[in-house]
Amino acid sequence: MAWIELQKQPIEYSLRLSKRARRLRLAIHADGRFVVTAPVRMNPRLIEPFIIRKSKWVLEKLEYFKKFPCPAFRLSTKKDFIEHKFAALALAEERVAHFNQIYCFPFNKISIKNQKTRWGSCSRRGNLSFNYKIILLPKHVADYIVVHELCHLGEFNHSPRFWNLVARVIPDHRMIRHQLKHGNVHLF
Repeated sequence: MAWIELQKQPIEYSLRLSKRARRLRLAIHADGRFVVTAPVRMNPRLIEPFIIRKSKWVLEKLEYFKKFPCPAFRLSTKKDFIEHKFAALALAEERVAHFNQIYCFPFNKISIKNQKTRWGSCSRRGNLSFNYKIILLPKHVADYIVVHELCHLGEFNHSPRFWNLVARVIPDHRMIRHQLKHGNVHLF
């Protein structure tokens, strides 16, 4: 963790160096985490001036997210996984069956995993995998994850055709995706 003073306020942030990053990126999460992602080969002296130039945005976002409670899942033990795995599988199977009445996509199997960075995935072999923590999500968010992975059976990409498939059932998918991506729901 590092600290920077923005408009006379000490702000804590974490610096993440990434081989894939091509430029500096700032992210403010709903739980108050401030993450700066930088390319591995970037000169470290360029980071603080960049944050200072963006200080108004940083402070506005930090203030904005203080207004909302943030559901964060910190379950990570094997016991937690075992305890929720079968309920998550039942939910995933029921929701896939429900939504696949609309799409009619053939698939191989559904499995539940203890994933740290993903809510779900779809393999080229037609295997649908979901994070066991899906059982702890609000129903509309869990439904979005199921539909998202199900639609990969029809379009194995994130093209406009893929998003049109998702929108057939989840018209507000952009808002839910934003919640998942920008910190209103967390995986730990």
